[in-house]
Amino acid sequence: MIVPESEFPSLVSEYPLTPEQIAQYQRDGHICLRGVLSPEEVAPFRTSIRAAVLRESAEVRPLKERDTYGKAFLQVMNLWTKEDGVQQFVRGRRLAQIASRLMGVDGVRLYHDQALFKEPGGGYTPWHQDQTYWPLETTHTITLWMPLVDVPADVGSMTFASGSHLRQWITDERISDASEAFFDQYIKTEQLKTVYYGAMRAGDATFHSGWTLHQAKGNPTETMREVMTVIYMEDGVKICTAETVSGREADLQWMPGCGLGELAASPLNPVLYSEADR
Repeated sequence: MIVPESEFPSLVSEYPLTPEQIAQYQRDGHICLRGVLSPEEVAPFRTSIRAAVLRESAEVRPLKERDTYGKAFLQVMNLWTKEDGVQQFVRGRRLAQIASRLMGVDGVRLYHDQALFKEPGGGYTPWHQDQTYWPLETTHTITLWMPLVDVPADVGSMTFASGSHLRQWITDERISDASEAFFDQYIKTEQLKTVYYGAMRAGDATFHSGWTLHQAKGNPTETMREVMTVIYMEDGVKICTAETVSGREADLQWMPGCGLGELAASPLNPVLYSEADR
């Protein structure tokens, strides 16, 4: 069922952030914020996002036939271009303002969104860094990760390695069993503190830097773990040059028409928040 557009919350009101929360994010590279959306606000967005995921997902293989990455979740990207309700969620000013203020920048653009639905019996998500995939010349990227349903502790949110974002590129290893083994040993050797936020309510959210190491548990329950993410980048960021884009070419698709070394500012990358417009 598609919820009529007029029934979606506007998400224009602010979520108050304290200086301590901003400092925590910038130190650790991650933070969990409770009640970013109320249950009443998240419910119609969940209906729209879930409908779009089930319609757009191309995955039809049973879990046993997939590799580790394929078992981790159903992944559908740029849903905001396909569903009005998803667009209103992704363009939500409240969410983008949080992202901008946590990073300490004047404004943010959309990189892309992605729904991550971990199926019943779905596998774990190995340790990885998101930004090894992103052809962006910046440290100012951040991902909103929001459950659309209550998530119990045995499924939970993600586990983060605090301070790992300050190290930026650590290895070329992409998300896989190999990345899990490599980063598990790296975290132990470097004595990085890991933080698991446990159970989350629908409308709670974590935010993490593109360089922050993170992983997630499998789903041992009989219920789908429904999560929506939005990736933000600082307004004014440039795409990698020919010398630095190697291995990240696939993600140029999220900035169509923009060339190497140019601003990451295609029609698919609208400004979602600007301090100048307050």
